[in-house]
Formats: sequence, C-alpha cells, structure tokens
Amino acid sequence: MRAVPSRKRLFAIVLAAGPALAQARQSARQETPAVRTQPLPQPAAQQSEVRTKISVNSDLVVLPVIAKDRQGNLVPDLRKDEFRIFDDNIEQQTEVFTAEAFPLSLVVLIDDDLKSQDAAQMAPTLRAITAGIGPSDEALICRFDLSFYPGEGFTGDLNQLWADLKDAQDHSGPSTAGPVPFVSSPSSHPLGVGEPPLAAATNLGSRPTKALDDAVHSAAELVHDRGASRRKIILLISDGLNGLQFNHHTYADTLEALLHDNISVYSLAVGHSLKRKFSRLLNYANDSGGDIYYAVQSAAIERLYSRITEEARHEYTLAYVPHGNNRNAGYHTVEVRTTREGVTIKTRQGYYTGPGGVPHKQ
Repeated sequence: MRAVPSRKRLFAIVLAAGPALAQARQSARQETPAVRTQPLPQPAAQQSEVRTKISVNSDLVVLPVIAKDRQGNLVPDLRKDEFRIFDDNIEQQTEVFTAEAFPLSLVVLIDDDLKSQDAAQMAPTLRAITAGIGPSDEALICRFDLSFYPGEGFTGDLNQLWADLKDAQDHSGPSTAGPVPFVSSPSSHPLGVGEPPLAAATNLGSRPTKALDDAVHSAAELVHDRGASRRKIILLISDGLNGLQFNHHTYADTLEALLHDNISVYSLAVGHSLKRKFSRLLNYANDSGGDIYYAVQSAAIERLYSRITEEARHEYTLAYVPHGNNRNAGYHTVEVRTTREGVTIKTRQGYYTGPGGVPHKQ
C-alpha cells in the first residue's frame, strides 16, 4: 500500500515553494551541467519560412533529430549535407533543414504511484520543471496510476501551472483497485550453478497497479492537435512499472498514436531499480525519437528537467517528400545517418500513411 498522506504532504511542500518560483527557475538553470545546445544562427525570415513550409505542406515527412557526441553533449553545428535520410531503405532528398529552436507543446506525465522513497525524492523537484518552460512554450500537467488525470489545459502561464499542481495534490489518493498479490510459480527451468531450488511459491509483494501504456496514449491524444510547427513532447516521469492487465491499449497501439502525430517521449526514470524495470520507458523514448535519463536523488532529477526541455527544443528538423519507397505500405521505416565521425543520431523509427503495424513489444 502507498503512504498516501505522506505523498500529499510532499505535494504541499512543493506548492509552498510557489513564491520562490523565479529564484528556482534561475538556480535550476545555473545548476544544469553545461551542454552545447545553441543552434546555428538563422535569419528571422528564414525561420518563419521553415515553419510555414512545414505547416502547409502535408506531403512532407518531418523528422525531429537529436545529434550527440561520444560524451552525450548535443552537437549544434551539423550542416544539411552531413545528414542522410532513408525511407524504407531508399535514400531521400532533404527538402527542409533547420537548427531553429521550435516552441514546445509539453505534456508532463507524472507517475502518481511511486514507492514512498522514490516519491520523496521526486515530489520536491517538480518546481524545477517550469525552469525549462520558455515564453513561446505551453505545458499541461497530468498524472496517472490505474487511471489518467489530465490537467485543465495547455498554458504558458506559470501561475496556472502551479494551480494544476495543486489540483494534482487535491485529487491524489490511493489506487482504486488496491494492491494485487503477486505470487511466483515454482521454477521449471534447469537450475544454474549455485542456484537454490524454489520449492514453493514465493510472495513477491504486489503487481504494479498502474496503467502506463494507457497514460501515454491519453497524453498523446491531448497533444495530437497542437500544430506541426510546434515540437510535441511527452515528459514521462516514472519508475517504469506497468500492469499489462490493466491497460486497454497495447504498446503497439500507443506507439502508433505517437508516430502518427510526430510526438516524442522523453523519459525520466526515477528510483532504485534494475534497468529491466525501465525497459518500457526506454522503448517509448527510443522508438518515438526522444531520449531517456536516469536519476535517483532529488538534486539529479531537478537538474535534468531543464536539460531535457533544452534538448527537445534544440533538435534539428529535417523534412522530405518520400520518393521511391513502398507506396503500398501503411507504415514506413525511417533512418537518419550523419557523415560526421563520433556523432550519434536519434529520430523516430517510422511514420504512417495508413493502416499498419509496428514491431510488437510486450
């Protein structure tokens, strides 16, 4: 069972820090490790032209692209001729290229069913999310456990964002289904060297009582219509546990919704865990063209918020009209490469032009 009163007190502490918001914004920016995030300078007229072309040309496939060096720093000085795009393994001509910082439409999706020690580290950091919200950005605060709890709507107003946090506190409560006993079955595999036999079923605590896939799907529906000239982002703050039996949408369903609307998931994996528990967070980040970060302590979590939003804002944008690919397919794979040595490229794994399917992940 979750220590619900304790978590409510943590949210109260967060909200009490509201008057210090401006100072928190400044300090969070100062504490964030220096990364090379400045885009190449571009004339204002060119910036307007790029966004307009993306907005009005429905034939364009638009790819937000992350480029990092071997140290994990963003690489801001790549040129158009250093990128190569492949659609269904057929090389394409890049028709739009920019390093312009796009405004964000950000859904902050907060796991409302963390273990008490993880919630104690995460909750006091929420104030730092606003440090990454720029004047042209908009954000929506949502939370989830078995159900999905949306905020009041997208806003760039910091006071409204704090009001949404207060609403999250007021509605915070135990999972409606309660814990589900999780008992292992006797082992049937050949024993390894030194592995003791499992003579009887073992009580391992409880199954996760949260529906992570449904929550991401609902967040994708909220950001669906925010416009092609904005960067659509879901910031998923979670320990990665997911009760498959509680979800109405599968991973494939949810990934399809993300790829249809060019939505990237940036996962912040919180808590002490084997990395296998974070596999769902990693899959959403990698397959949607986002990224994943790991943190345990409050200080590390707080520093990462601004780093994540800056990374999302300063992605490259490449776009092309597909030629020579498989026109009969409803789903098309995409790969972006760079000719520069030592640079890693990340983008979404594909896009849809009609009914289709994506690789299934349990």
